[in-house]
Amino acid sequence: MKDFREAAKIAQAALEDKKAEDIKVLDLKGLSNITDYFVIASGNNINQLRAMADNVEEKLFKEGYKLHHSEGYQGGAWVLLDFGNIIIHLFNKEDREFYSLDRVWGDAKEI
Repeated sequence: MKDFREAAKIAQAALEDKKAEDIKVLDLKGLSNITDYFVIASGNNINQLRAMADNVEEKLFKEGYKLHHSEGYQGGAWVLLDFGNIIIHLFNKEDREFYSLDRVWGDAKEI
């Protein structure tokens, strides 16, 4: 069985490599039936968001985690990477403030 807490840490490190800002890892176990972890981060522009997404996907793939679905890669405002038990949300700063997932999932434990 895969350790998705470890996957969240790998994703966090991959985002740090690409200078992502305000990275948060939220433990949603017991709060959501969709996923166990959210990783949320901000980037400054579409190129940085794509580099962040590419690096996360590459690092998790090397560790055996398969990307099930992604959205928003072309748009550059909100990129979603769905690895099943871990979902990565990459935002430009304005959209992150607008959607405020950090607040919506405020009951989640930050790790």
